[in-house]
Amino acid sequence: QVQLVESGGGLVQVGGSLRLSCAASGRSFSSVPMGWFRQAPGKEREFVSAISWSGNTLYADFVEGRFTISRDNAKNTVYLQMNSLRPEDTALYYCAARDARRTRIGLPRARWDYDYWGQGTQVTVSS
Repeated sequence: QVQLVESGGGLVQVGGSLRLSCAASGRSFSSVPMGWFRQAPGKEREFVSAISWSGNTLYADFVEGRFTISRDNAKNTVYLQMNSLRPEDTALYYCAARDARRTRIGLPRARWDYDYWGQGTQVTVSS
């Protein structure tokens, strides 16, 4: 059974930092893209960042250099380091992974390009 479990969320002040982790189990995701999405109350789930199996990365425009995605394939884990946090970054952050049986693509940013999702970790930035 595939599981993605996020951790590292919490309450932080404006300008602070958090490091999110997503541990995968049930199968290896070392050969597929993984991504982070977020969803604020009343809004659609939106793309934040993606990383390919080889380490290439993609970010949403609103990141503006503040976040860094990385992965440790040996640990089947992906990370999102978030710095200079803003109140508008407040959301539930989800980790996602693509099924290796699907056609290989580079750095997907659409929700439908991912097959496995975690339950989310809450990030709240207070002003």
